[in-house]
Amino acid sequence: MTENTLLVFAKISPKREHYEEAKQAIMNILQPTQAEPGCRQFELYENSSEGHLYLFEEWESEQALEAHYQQPYTLEVFESYEEWLARPVEVEKMWKC
Repeated sequence: MTENTLLVFAKISPKREHYEEAKQAIMNILQPTQAEPGCRQFELYENSSEGHLYLFEEWESEQALEAHYQQPYTLEVFESYEEWLARPVEVEKMWKC
């Protein structure tokens, strides 16, 4: 991990009735996201007993992350989130000291 590496932790809280859909939507974009320039890591974790999904991401830069946000498959997930989420995604961005 270099000094400029951006780490992103995202907590996703789907409505119970949309949990599996939300999970599958992210599973569907794992490989294309991992192949993006600037993506070093993009992994999905879950705590199904609490109904949360977690993304752990590592990007070369803020610009690489912003480019990811503009990908058609990412925008499609964001659009689905408008109906599927119980609350907004909680995102923490961190840089190595």
